[in-house]
Amino acid sequence: MNKYEIIIYWSNEDQVFVAEAPELPGCVAHGETEELALKNIKDAIRLWIDIAREFGDPVPEPKGRRLMYA
Repeated sequence: MNKYEIIIYWSNEDQVFVAEAPELPGCVAHGETEELALKNIKDAIRLWIDIAREFGDPVPEPKGRRLMYA
């Protein structure tokens, strides 16, 4: 899997952990635990890349930053 930056934070509004891959516009997932949010964003990243390739859209190269937890 590519090494995209992932940011995970708690949403008081939704009462879940939210995970974002900021290098992939709109690539967001959530989960009741940090672990589940991380699993879900990894699935979302794979789907984002698959769909971009299917439509011939560019897929950004990961910048290689570390995982971040806020």
